[in-house]
Amino acid sequence: MLEFHWPWMALLAVLPLIAQTGRRRAAGAVREQQAHRVTLLHPNLQRLADAFHGHRPKSPLGRRLHVALLILLWGGLTLAAMRPRWMEPYTETHIEGYDLMIAVDASHSMEALDFSANGKPVSRMQVVKGVMKKFVEGRDNDRVGLIVFGNQAYVLSPLTLDRKAVIQLLDDLAARVAGDGTAMGDAIGLGVKKLRERPPGSRVLILVADGNSNAGLIPPEEAARLAVRYGVRIYAIGVGSNQKDVPIVENGKLITRNDLIFDEAVLKKIAAQTHGAYFRATDTQALEQIYRRIDELEKSQADARTLLIPRPLYRWPLGVALLSLLLLGLFPNARRRTLGALP
Repeated sequence: MLEFHWPWMALLAVLPLIAQTGRRRAAGAVREQQAHRVTLLHPNLQRLADAFHGHRPKSPLGRRLHVALLILLWGGLTLAAMRPRWMEPYTETHIEGYDLMIAVDASHSMEALDFSANGKPVSRMQVVKGVMKKFVEGRDNDRVGLIVFGNQAYVLSPLTLDRKAVIQLLDDLAARVAGDGTAMGDAIGLGVKKLRERPPGSRVLILVADGNSNAGLIPPEEAARLAVRYGVRIYAIGVGSNQKDVPIVENGKLITRNDLIFDEAVLKKIAAQTHGAYFRATDTQALEQIYRRIDELEKSQADARTLLIPRPLYRWPLGVALLSLLLLGLFPNARRRTLGALP
């Protein structure tokens, strides 16, 4: 769709006509005054006229070319001043989906080696990455965000449809990146803050932790009540084992510790309080169950809006005007110096 940003500049097109009319009237008045006077005739009037008025076109074709170039020059400048632009429609569509924030425990306890794969010890963080990467890959059309928490909670990624970016952040995630502690309540509170403005019915927080909260300003139970208030469902995924002595690497040495508690009770309580569910990370059916539970919720409504993106076109009429000016300069013998000499 073509439109002009300054259409009122079209009034410039009539300025030459007004100027031409004024000059013709002035020339007519001069001739009328001269008709009543007695004047001496010059022996060569043509040479005198050429001396004062410049070169006139030698042929009708030259006169027509001269007029055409002047019209193109002024018309191009007028169109360029009107700022023509092509309004190109662009439709932005928001697909139906859920709003999922993933809160991942990145405390020191996630370095515990209480899992095994193919006979080799595996840390809790490695299990988290494997489970959550599969989860993110399977959430087509959902907006996914990522929160990491240790001594404090931080947003690594806002809600986005770019699942590859979230997966890359998960790949780069390392234990203790946010401190040694576990501020699980702060992570829940931050997730609720990011989800509360989203459409109700599709606000979901995936909490991945070992349940041992020992840092932060908000207790997990208080944060869960906040989630209930804003309609956020929490699906908790427990990462850890029930063994008493847990191996962990500290200062380059493998030791065992008995204070790396895996507290399933807290995670189950939070999930039940917010009408979510609790799963173990080692449960092969856990992801499918989470998918099914989430898909039962109400999706965010899709919406679409069409924007008109302007593409400026002033360069074309301006180019025509400059070309006309160039041709007028290249052919001076087809140029009139006064508007009064135009036919």
